[in-house]
Amino acid sequence: MGSEPPVAKAPKQDPQAEMSFIDHLEELRMRILKGLIGIAIGVIIAFIFSDFIIKNVLLGPVSKDFIVYKWLGIDAIDITLQSRKLPGQFFTFWGTLFMVGIIMGAPLFFHQIWKFVTPALESTEKHKTQFVVFFISFLFLVGVSFGYFILTPFALQFFTHFQISDLVRNDFDINEYFSSLTMWVLSTGIIFQLPMVSYFLSRIGLLTPVFMRSYRRHAIVIFFILGAFLTPPDPISQVMVAVPLILLYEISISISGYANKKRNKEIWGKSESPIEQK
Repeated sequence: MGSEPPVAKAPKQDPQAEMSFIDHLEELRMRILKGLIGIAIGVIIAFIFSDFIIKNVLLGPVSKDFIVYKWLGIDAIDITLQSRKLPGQFFTFWGTLFMVGIIMGAPLFFHQIWKFVTPALESTEKHKTQFVVFFISFLFLVGVSFGYFILTPFALQFFTHFQISDLVRNDFDINEYFSSLTMWVLSTGIIFQLPMVSYFLSRIGLLTPVFMRSYRRHAIVIFFILGAFLTPPDPISQVMVAVPLILLYEISISISGYANKKRNKEIWGKSESPIEQK
Protein backbone atom coordinates (compact mmCIF):
# COMPACT_ATOMS: atom_id res chain seq x y z
CA MET A 1 0.00 0.00 0.00
CA GLY A 2 2.91 2.30 0.66
CA SER A 3 4.30 2.05 -2.87
CA GLU A 4 3.96 5.15 -4.99
CA PRO A 5 1.68 5.04 -8.05
CA PRO A 6 3.42 4.95 -11.42
CA VAL A 7 4.16 8.33 -12.89
CA ALA A 8 2.25 8.99 -16.08
CA LYS A 9 4.42 9.73 -19.08
CA ALA A 10 3.93 13.03 -20.84
CA PRO A 11 2.30 12.62 -24.24
CA LYS A 12 4.62 12.76 -27.19
CA GLN A 13 4.50 16.06 -28.96
CA ASP A 14 5.01 16.53 -32.63
CA PRO A 15 8.06 18.80 -32.99
CA GLN A 16 6.37 20.45 -35.96
CA ALA A 17 2.99 20.96 -34.27
CA GLU A 18 3.77 24.56 -33.23
CA MET A 19 6.05 25.53 -36.09
CA SER A 20 5.57 29.01 -37.48
CA PHE A 21 5.19 29.81 -41.17
CA ILE A 22 8.89 30.75 -41.34
CA ASP A 23 9.80 27.45 -39.66
CA HIS A 24 7.78 25.55 -42.26
CA LEU A 25 9.58 27.40 -45.06
CA GLU A 26 12.90 26.54 -43.45
CA GLU A 27 11.86 22.88 -43.17
CA LEU A 28 10.80 22.87 -46.83
CA ARG A 29 14.13 24.44 -47.80
CA MET A 30 16.04 21.75 -45.92
CA ARG A 31 13.97 18.96 -47.47
CA ILE A 32 14.52 20.35 -50.97
CA LEU A 33 18.23 20.69 -50.22
CA LYS A 34 18.43 17.07 -49.06
CA GLY A 35 16.49 15.99 -52.15
CA LEU A 36 18.96 17.87 -54.35
CA ILE A 37 21.80 16.14 -52.53
CA GLY A 38 20.16 12.83 -53.49
CA ILE A 39 20.07 13.96 -57.10
CA ALA A 40 23.71 15.04 -56.83
CA ILE A 41 24.58 11.53 -55.62
CA GLY A 42 22.76 10.14 -58.66
CA VAL A 43 24.76 12.47 -60.92
CA ILE A 44 28.03 11.35 -59.30
CA ILE A 45 27.11 7.69 -59.79
CA ALA A 46 26.23 8.42 -63.41
CA PHE A 47 29.66 9.97 -64.00
CA ILE A 48 31.46 7.10 -62.25
CA PHE A 49 29.81 4.61 -64.62
CA SER A 50 29.73 7.02 -67.56
CA ASP A 51 31.37 4.62 -70.04
CA PHE A 52 28.81 1.89 -69.42
CA ILE A 53 25.87 4.30 -69.35
CA ILE A 54 26.86 6.04 -72.58
CA LYS A 55 27.90 3.01 -74.63
CA ASN A 56 25.56 0.29 -73.38
CA VAL A 57 22.48 2.20 -72.20
CA LEU A 58 22.09 5.54 -73.95
CA LEU A 59 23.58 4.39 -77.26
CA GLY A 60 22.03 0.94 -77.02
CA PRO A 61 18.96 1.70 -79.19
CA VAL A 62 21.10 2.93 -82.12
CA SER A 63 22.45 -0.59 -82.70
CA LYS A 64 20.48 -3.14 -84.71
CA ASP A 65 21.49 -5.72 -82.08
CA PHE A 66 19.57 -3.90 -79.33
CA ILE A 67 17.76 -6.52 -77.26
CA VAL A 68 14.28 -5.02 -77.85
CA TYR A 69 14.66 -5.36 -81.63
CA LYS A 70 15.42 -9.05 -81.20
CA TRP A 71 12.53 -9.65 -78.80
CA LEU A 72 9.95 -7.93 -81.02
CA GLY A 73 11.40 -9.12 -84.31
CA ILE A 74 11.92 -5.59 -85.65
CA ASP A 75 13.90 -5.30 -88.88
CA ALA A 76 16.30 -2.74 -87.40
CA ILE A 77 19.30 -1.07 -88.98
CA ASP A 78 22.29 0.62 -87.38
CA ILE A 79 21.91 4.35 -86.82
CA THR A 80 24.76 6.72 -87.63
CA LEU A 81 25.26 9.64 -85.26
CA GLN A 82 27.29 12.72 -86.07
CA SER A 83 28.55 15.67 -84.06
CA ARG A 84 28.18 18.74 -86.24
CA LYS A 85 29.36 21.29 -83.68
CA LEU A 86 32.86 21.68 -82.25
CA PRO A 87 31.84 21.27 -78.56
CA GLY A 88 28.87 19.04 -79.46
CA GLN A 89 30.07 15.82 -77.83
CA PHE A 90 31.41 17.67 -74.78
CA PHE A 91 28.13 19.38 -73.89
CA THR A 92 26.10 16.32 -74.83
CA PHE A 93 28.21 14.18 -72.50
CA TRP A 94 27.72 16.45 -69.50
CA GLY A 95 24.09 17.30 -70.15
CA THR A 96 22.97 13.73 -70.76
CA LEU A 97 24.73 12.27 -67.73
CA PHE A 98 23.25 15.06 -65.63
CA MET A 99 19.75 14.03 -66.74
CA VAL A 100 20.56 10.38 -66.02
CA GLY A 101 21.63 11.44 -62.53
CA ILE A 102 18.30 13.25 -62.04
CA ILE A 103 16.41 10.09 -62.97
CA MET A 104 18.53 8.01 -60.58
CA GLY A 105 18.16 10.50 -57.73
CA ALA A 106 14.46 11.22 -58.27
CA PRO A 107 13.24 8.60 -55.72
CA LEU A 108 15.34 10.25 -52.99
CA PHE A 109 13.92 13.65 -53.94
CA PHE A 110 10.35 12.29 -53.80
CA HIS A 111 11.13 10.81 -50.37
CA GLN A 112 12.29 14.14 -48.95
CA ILE A 113 9.24 15.99 -50.27
CA TRP A 114 7.00 13.35 -48.73
CA LYS A 115 8.85 13.66 -45.42
CA PHE A 116 7.88 17.33 -45.44
CA VAL A 117 4.20 16.46 -45.99
CA THR A 118 3.83 13.60 -43.49
CA PRO A 119 3.86 15.72 -40.27
CA ALA A 120 0.56 17.26 -41.38
CA LEU A 121 -1.11 13.83 -41.49
CA GLU A 122 -2.74 11.94 -38.65
CA SER A 123 -0.87 8.91 -37.28
CA THR A 124 -3.31 6.50 -38.94
CA GLU A 125 -2.99 8.37 -42.20
CA LYS A 126 0.80 8.17 -41.99
CA HIS A 127 0.58 4.39 -41.60
CA LYS A 128 -1.77 3.98 -44.55
CA THR A 129 0.24 6.21 -46.85
CA GLN A 130 3.72 4.98 -45.93
CA PHE A 131 4.07 3.36 -49.36
CA VAL A 132 3.20 6.52 -51.29
CA VAL A 133 6.83 7.36 -52.03
CA PHE A 134 7.38 3.77 -53.16
CA PHE A 135 4.47 3.92 -55.62
CA ILE A 136 5.50 7.35 -56.94
CA SER A 137 9.03 6.09 -57.56
CA PHE A 138 7.76 2.78 -58.94
CA LEU A 139 5.41 4.43 -61.44
CA PHE A 140 8.14 6.88 -62.46
CA LEU A 141 10.63 4.08 -63.12
CA VAL A 142 8.01 2.03 -64.98
CA GLY A 143 7.29 5.04 -67.18
CA VAL A 144 10.99 5.62 -67.78
CA SER A 145 11.42 1.95 -68.71
CA PHE A 146 8.46 2.15 -71.09
CA GLY A 147 9.94 5.21 -72.76
CA TYR A 148 13.36 3.58 -73.11
CA PHE A 149 12.43 0.02 -74.10
CA ILE A 150 9.26 0.62 -76.12
CA LEU A 151 8.84 4.21 -77.28
CA THR A 152 12.46 5.03 -78.15
CA PRO A 153 13.27 1.96 -80.31
CA PHE A 154 10.09 2.30 -82.40
CA ALA A 155 10.57 6.04 -82.86
CA LEU A 156 14.23 5.68 -83.84
CA GLN A 157 13.62 2.96 -86.41
CA PHE A 158 10.69 4.84 -87.89
CA PHE A 159 12.74 7.98 -88.49
CA THR A 160 15.69 5.90 -89.68
CA HIS A 161 13.64 4.09 -92.35
CA PHE A 162 11.73 7.19 -93.44
CA GLN A 163 13.18 8.81 -96.59
CA ILE A 164 11.75 11.34 -98.99
CA SER A 165 14.32 10.30 -101.59
CA ASP A 166 17.17 7.84 -102.02
CA LEU A 167 19.40 10.86 -102.59
CA VAL A 168 19.00 11.92 -98.95
CA ARG A 169 20.82 9.92 -96.28
CA ASN A 170 19.71 9.82 -92.64
CA ASP A 171 22.66 10.82 -90.46
CA PHE A 172 21.36 12.09 -87.14
CA ASP A 173 22.98 14.73 -84.98
CA ILE A 174 24.14 13.50 -81.58
CA ASN A 175 22.56 16.47 -79.78
CA GLU A 176 19.17 15.80 -81.39
CA TYR A 177 19.40 12.11 -80.52
CA PHE A 178 20.11 12.60 -76.83
CA SER A 179 17.56 15.44 -76.57
CA SER A 180 14.86 13.25 -78.08
CA LEU A 181 15.84 10.28 -75.90
CA THR A 182 15.67 12.43 -72.78
CA MET A 183 12.29 13.90 -73.77
CA TRP A 184 10.74 10.48 -74.49
CA VAL A 185 12.02 8.88 -71.30
CA LEU A 186 11.22 11.73 -68.90
CA SER A 187 7.84 12.43 -70.51
CA THR A 188 6.64 8.86 -70.03
CA GLY A 189 8.02 8.83 -66.49
CA ILE A 190 5.95 11.90 -65.62
CA ILE A 191 2.84 10.74 -67.51
CA PHE A 192 2.83 7.46 -65.61
CA GLN A 193 2.20 9.45 -62.41
CA LEU A 194 -1.46 9.74 -63.45
CA PRO A 195 -2.78 7.31 -60.78
CA MET A 196 -1.00 9.19 -57.99
CA VAL A 197 -2.24 12.54 -59.29
CA SER A 198 -5.74 11.09 -59.32
CA TYR A 199 -5.35 9.94 -55.71
CA PHE A 200 -4.16 13.28 -54.36
CA LEU A 201 -6.73 15.36 -56.27
CA SER A 202 -9.48 13.03 -55.06
CA ARG A 203 -8.29 13.21 -51.47
CA ILE A 204 -8.65 17.00 -51.45
CA GLY A 205 -12.03 16.86 -53.18
CA LEU A 206 -11.06 18.21 -56.62
CA LEU A 207 -11.66 14.99 -58.55
CA THR A 208 -14.34 12.32 -58.53
CA PRO A 209 -14.75 9.03 -60.42
CA VAL A 210 -18.05 10.31 -61.80
CA PHE A 211 -16.25 13.23 -63.41
CA MET A 212 -13.53 10.96 -64.83
CA ARG A 213 -16.07 8.54 -66.30
CA SER A 214 -18.05 11.35 -67.90
CA TYR A 215 -14.91 12.66 -69.62
CA ARG A 216 -13.47 9.26 -70.54
CA ARG A 217 -13.94 9.83 -74.29
CA HIS A 218 -12.26 13.22 -74.10
CA ALA A 219 -9.34 11.66 -72.22
CA ILE A 220 -8.92 8.95 -74.87
CA VAL A 221 -8.75 11.58 -77.61
CA ILE A 222 -6.17 13.54 -75.59
CA PHE A 223 -4.10 10.38 -75.10
CA PHE A 224 -3.97 9.72 -78.83
CA ILE A 225 -3.03 13.35 -79.48
CA LEU A 226 -0.32 13.03 -76.84
CA GLY A 227 0.83 9.80 -78.48
CA ALA A 228 1.07 11.61 -81.81
CA PHE A 229 3.11 14.37 -80.19
CA LEU A 230 5.57 12.04 -78.45
CA THR A 231 5.95 9.45 -81.20
CA PRO A 232 6.50 9.34 -84.95
CA PRO A 233 3.38 9.97 -87.07
CA ASP A 234 2.48 6.32 -87.53
CA PRO A 235 -0.56 4.54 -86.04
CA ILE A 236 1.39 1.74 -84.35
CA SER A 237 3.51 4.06 -82.22
CA GLN A 238 0.49 6.18 -81.31
CA VAL A 239 -1.44 3.12 -80.16
CA MET A 240 1.55 1.85 -78.18
CA VAL A 241 1.58 5.09 -76.17
CA ALA A 242 -2.18 5.65 -75.99
CA VAL A 243 -3.15 2.16 -74.77
CA PRO A 244 -1.02 2.23 -71.57
CA LEU A 245 -2.34 5.73 -70.84
CA ILE A 246 -5.93 4.51 -71.25
CA LEU A 247 -5.22 1.64 -68.86
CA LEU A 248 -3.68 4.07 -66.38
CA TYR A 249 -6.77 6.27 -66.72
CA GLU A 250 -9.05 3.33 -65.88
CA ILE A 251 -6.88 2.49 -62.88
CA SER A 252 -7.02 6.14 -61.85
CA ILE A 253 -10.84 6.01 -61.87
CA SER A 254 -10.78 3.14 -59.38
CA ILE A 255 -8.18 4.94 -57.27
CA SER A 256 -10.28 8.10 -57.32
CA GLY A 257 -13.31 6.12 -56.14
CA TYR A 258 -11.30 4.64 -53.27
CA ALA A 259 -9.89 8.04 -52.25
CA ASN A 260 -13.31 9.70 -52.39
CA LYS A 261 -14.87 6.99 -50.21
CA LYS A 262 -12.15 7.53 -47.61
CA ARG A 263 -12.64 11.29 -47.73
CA ASN A 264 -16.43 11.06 -47.44
CA LYS A 265 -16.17 8.63 -44.54
CA GLU A 266 -13.86 11.01 -42.69
CA ILE A 267 -16.14 14.01 -43.30
CA TRP A 268 -19.66 12.54 -43.30
CA GLY A 269 -19.13 9.26 -41.48
CA LYS A 270 -20.16 7.21 -44.54
CA SER A 271 -18.72 6.36 -47.95
CA GLU A 272 -21.15 8.64 -49.83
CA SER A 273 -21.66 12.33 -49.26
CA PRO A 274 -25.20 13.77 -48.96
CA ILE A 275 -24.76 15.37 -52.39
CA GLU A 276 -24.05 12.00 -54.02
CA GLN A 277 -27.11 10.43 -52.37
CA LYS A 278 -29.48 12.97 -53.89
